[in-house]
Amino acid sequence: MPEVEITLTLLGLMFAAGLAAGWIDAVVGGGGLVQLPALLLGMPQAAPVQVLATNKIASIAGTSVAAATYYRRVRPDLRTALPLAAAAFLGSLGGAQVAALIPKDAFTPIIVVALLVVGAYTLFKPDLGSVQVLRFQGRGHLGVAMLAGVLIGAYDGALGPGTGSFLVFALVGLLGYDFLQASAKAKMANWATNAAALCLFVPMGAVVWKVGLAMAAGNLVGGYLGARTAVARGGGFVRLVFVLVVGGFLLRLGGEMVLDLL
Repeated sequence: MPEVEITLTLLGLMFAAGLAAGWIDAVVGGGGLVQLPALLLGMPQAAPVQVLATNKIASIAGTSVAAATYYRRVRPDLRTALPLAAAAFLGSLGGAQVAALIPKDAFTPIIVVALLVVGAYTLFKPDLGSVQVLRFQGRGHLGVAMLAGVLIGAYDGALGPGTGSFLVFALVGLLGYDFLQASAKAKMANWATNAAALCLFVPMGAVVWKVGLAMAAGNLVGGYLGARTAVARGGGFVRLVFVLVVGGFLLRLGGEMVLDLL
C-alpha cells in the first residue's frame, strides 16, 4: 500500500469532514457525499482501497452512536431491524467480493437514474413517510425487508455512496414506515454493511488508521448530534433533509457525468 503523508492540518480537516458527514448520515444517510470526496482530496496518493477502508472506519463510528441513540429514543422494532441488518451484512460481504469484477464506469449512470426516481417519488408525494402504514404483514413484511437489505448491502459492498438514503427510501417506500422509524432501522443496517466491509479491509492492511480515527471522532460526534436532531425535529425534518441530500447526490454525480462527456 502507498504511504500517506499525515499532517495536523490533514487530521483537522478530516475531523471536520467526519463531523458534517456524521450529522447528515445520522439524519437520513448519505454522509459519503461529504466524506469520500474529503478523503480523496486529503489523501491524493492513497490507493482506492485505502480510501474506501478509511472511510468505513469513520462511518462505523458514526453509525454506532447514531444506531444506539435512535434505539434509546425511537425504539425500532428489532423483529424487523435485526433480520434487515443481518441480510445487509451478508449482502455487503458479497458485494465487496465481486466489486472488482464490475466496471466502475457503469455505476454512475445507474446511481443517477436510481436517485432521480427516489427523489422525484419522494418530492411529489408529500405525504410519503409522514405516517406509518405498513404494506405487508408477517413473513411477507420480513421477506421484503431482508431482500432490500441484501440488495442494498451488496451495493454498499461494491460501491457505497448513498447506501443510507437507499435504505431509508426502501423502508419508507416499500414497507410503509415513517421517516423517523425508517432512519432508526437504516442506521442499524448501515452499521452492519460497514462492519462487513471492514471484515475484508482490516486484514488487508488497507486502513490509514490515523486519518480514519480522526475522521471517526468527528463522525461519532456528528452521528450523535444528528440522531438527536432527527428525533427532536421529527419525520418532516428528516424528509426535508432526505430530499436535499438526494438532490446533492444528483448534482455531484450528474456533474461528474457531464465532465466525463466533455
